[in-house]
Amino acid sequence: MPQNSNWKQVTVQTSSKDYPVFLGKGAIEQLPQLLGSFQKKPSKVLIVTDDIVANLYLSEIVSSLAPSFSVLTFVLPNGEEAKSFENYHAIQTYALENGLDRHSVIIALGGGVVGDIAGFVASTFMRGIKFIQVPTTLLAHDSAVGGKVAINHPLGKNMIGSFYQPEAVIYDVDFLNSLPDSEIRSGFAEVVKHSLIWDREFHQWINSNIHYLNDLTEDRLLVCLENGIKIKAEVVSNDEKETGLRAILNFGHTLGHALEAAYGYGKITHGDGVALGMLFATRLSEKLNPELQLSHNLSEAWKRYGFPTKVQSTVSPQQLLSWMKKDKKTQNSHIHMVLIQSVGRVEVRSVPDELILETLQEFY
Repeated sequence: MPQNSNWKQVTVQTSSKDYPVFLGKGAIEQLPQLLGSFQKKPSKVLIVTDDIVANLYLSEIVSSLAPSFSVLTFVLPNGEEAKSFENYHAIQTYALENGLDRHSVIIALGGGVVGDIAGFVASTFMRGIKFIQVPTTLLAHDSAVGGKVAINHPLGKNMIGSFYQPEAVIYDVDFLNSLPDSEIRSGFAEVVKHSLIWDREFHQWINSNIHYLNDLTEDRLLVCLENGIKIKAEVVSNDEKETGLRAILNFGHTLGHALEAAYGYGKITHGDGVALGMLFATRLSEKLNPELQLSHNLSEAWKRYGFPTKVQSTVSPQQLLSWMKKDKKTQNSHIHMVLIQSVGRVEVRSVPDELILETLQEFY
């Protein structure tokens, strides 16, 4: 496809599939062309979105596709609770009732929640049909790339899902204009995570250029997105199914997911949970590797960005520990965490319960 100066193309290469990420202003204009480029024209296109995104962008996208394709829409309520069995079943039922078949395409238009559930529907409807990720949040630069799709279970987040790569990701930064600050901050946490686990130079760039969230001008946002997506793509291309290296992308997530569950889904944003989880993992890393001196600097940066640096007193360290044991990296009830050796280098290590509890105490 021709590239104009407003958007770029990054290729994600995995063992199961290579696919493009279109990134920039006006990238959504590629959607009709992309659907038209499939070997067999899509019989039907189902757009899955949430009520907030639907009010902002759905009609515009439907009208861009309607001349050439038969378009259906399914609107979920906004929020993490939407990633449920009930909604998964409801979308499948809607697809069957409306005659979707193996040549139909699902478009996930929204944040990570919509991408996860719509992708999981696509991966299982008639044993798998094509889907396209159209992220509308900063956070979704992370979840939309790499093919992890899932729904939540009352006993844990993302516990039912699969690895299923999209045909393409279309990331139009114009969608980010409508995001509240809390959502920008949430997504920025994953950008910082990518720099910490993989790219010291990118981390230094963030430190020099983004002191506060309102330093995220459109140009800087594009630098963040492009680097974040490239890092994610490199890691995923080396380990699509998370048998080894890909686990490093979970830096900050062991405590982050535990906080989301313990507080109640929706009470803390994913990014805020991960940010606090990264700070915790860094402090833990320092105890195992005294040469590392990073948590103080991170803590100062977190305060400037508005990330939480303390755990709410409504949950106890013991409660958090039991949620952390439900993490998918746990083996024989031993917690394995991604720990940082130095900026750009991390490792997965087993961490004893006592050390986790002792370190958690410092965060109250």
